[in-house]
Amino acid sequence: MTSPGFVYDQYSARESLSFWYRWFTRSGWKRTKEDVVLELKSAYAIAKLRKSGYSKKKFYEEAVDLYKEINTQMANGDKGLLRKSVTENMYSALKNEIKHRETVWSNVYWELIMPIVKMRTLRARLIGVDRNDLNKVFVQLTLEFLSKQKFEAYDSNGAVVAGDKNKEVLVRDIWVFEKSLFHQGAYWRLCGRIKV
Repeated sequence: MTSPGFVYDQYSARESLSFWYRWFTRSGWKRTKEDVVLELKSAYAIAKLRKSGYSKKKFYEEAVDLYKEINTQMANGDKGLLRKSVTENMYSALKNEIKHRETVWSNVYWELIMPIVKMRTLRARLIGVDRNDLNKVFVQLTLEFLSKQKFEAYDSNGAVVAGDKNKEVLVRDIWVFEKSLFHQGAYWRLCGRIKV
């Protein structure tokens, strides 16, 4: 098994609660308990990941490289190289996205302005694949990228139909990366993108 094929616990932003509502209402206490459980799940997944040699700094460097690589491959329509960087289900979705885009635009220019403005881990989850062996797990990390990008799309005559490559745009993306903790030579791959 190279991937579970789904995003285990889809991230969604939680509405912030006022201090009084959180601590002095029954539903506030219930929500606080849910928030604590979510944080404990992430902490457990990160602790398990650290035992395998995980370093947040190194992972963030890898994630930025993957982010840039995948977006560049998408812009170039390079399906062959894309296959290595993403899971099977994600590859199918991105391949369809490229096909659809090519019916509208013939060419795309995309550029990531470095450094990334902001990056943070929103969620970490473990997915067990064998009840009898707790070490057979996949880990999924949900990251938020806030970056400056340049984008321009062209029609078949080379005329600009969308974007402007002279303007930087601030873009927020939420991507889910996945890695097997029990396969030798496993590496991080994109397994999902969450609509913002």
